[in-house]
Amino acid sequence: MPVEFLGIAATNDGSETTPRSGAAFDKDYTLRLARAHEDHGWDRVLFAYGSGSPDPAPAAAYIAGRLDRLQILLAHRPNVSYPTFAAKTFATLDQISEGRLTVHFITGGNDHEQGREGDTLTKDERYARTREYIRIVKKIWTTHEPFDHEGAHYRFHDFVSEVFPVQQPRPKVSFGGSSPAAYAAGGAEADIYCLWGEPLAQTAEQIENVKAAAKAAGRTDVPRIQVAFRPVIAPTEELAWEKAHRTLGAIRARREKGEPVTKRHNGHAQPENTGSQRLIAIAEEGERYDRALWTPTAAATGGAGNSNALVGTPETVAQALLDYYDLGVDILSARGYDLLDDAIDFGRYVIPIVREEVAKRDAEREAHRDAEREAHRDAEREAHRDAEREAHRDAEREAHRDAERAGRGTQNLAAVHG
Repeated sequence: MPVEFLGIAATNDGSETTPRSGAAFDKDYTLRLARAHEDHGWDRVLFAYGSGSPDPAPAAAYIAGRLDRLQILLAHRPNVSYPTFAAKTFATLDQISEGRLTVHFITGGNDHEQGREGDTLTKDERYARTREYIRIVKKIWTTHEPFDHEGAHYRFHDFVSEVFPVQQPRPKVSFGGSSPAAYAAGGAEADIYCLWGEPLAQTAEQIENVKAAAKAAGRTDVPRIQVAFRPVIAPTEELAWEKAHRTLGAIRARREKGEPVTKRHNGHAQPENTGSQRLIAIAEEGERYDRALWTPTAAATGGAGNSNALVGTPETVAQALLDYYDLGVDILSARGYDLLDDAIDFGRYVIPIVREEVAKRDAEREAHRDAEREAHRDAEREAHRDAEREAHRDAEREAHRDAERAGRGTQNLAAVHG
């Protein structure tokens, strides 16, 4: 199966290790970062959402109108706009980008962050609302006649949009989460299911949970799986680990100064969302897992979002990513701590290795399938020949019996006339 790479479309140069140097929306930096992704082999970039951050939709439109190939993953929270309005916004952006849009729906795992924009629903209520919201948006994208909707969270009458997506029948829907409610919602509605980077065993468990949820929802297909990491790469293993520890030191230094290292700086000691709780629990159990997974960066940020690192040379990190590919992950999300330079380095040195190895795996699988198909055809041909031989033997036996019956009949007739 093909592999895709997702980067970040940040609107400024700030990260967990360094405060931003300018405005929250630096359009020159936004374009430079997006162009670096397009020029270095990335498939798409995420325009993330934060309650106080620049609006990702116009930022995405700004990039879509200036770049030709880079695809867009637009994060959207259902609490910030009515689905009729949002569906038109998404369709317009798909028109601007000429069919390069995917929409990532965020239910919200932090009550304080949701409350900043007036969202007072409980977590379970938010998931129910998200499912209803996604279904409405899908219907608006694909329905050319006015319709009514009477749901638990949204009601409207005689609505039809005049703008439709370029992609047919509609753009893809992305979704994430690690709770049973998230699996149920995403398993039912998502084309792409997003996970944060965890050890291979836990990731495999989550993939099975998503598959089970999709089956329970009556689907015959399953969402594609995306997993996100924070790569730390260098020419040698020693240099990579030195860089990793410098990165961790910078995060801790900012926290000690009281600086917010993530957008989720509400002062709570423990995160409310299951995904972050899982990252913290994994970090408490150990610092290193599998080939290259390193958890102290997640611990230092309180499990905030995509925060587990992959540390090593480009070859080591590429092989670690291939381990996830072999589990069934075909969208690999990566974001460094120096957003621009790390995007370039990862694109230059890691992505080509992964793509080459995936091509080899795909060729080997296709060759194996061809061999299996040929063996199946050989077996069918042999079975056909066996059937023909048996039919011939049956005909010979029947002819022999006919001859015997004819011989006995002649003897009996001779006996009567004798």
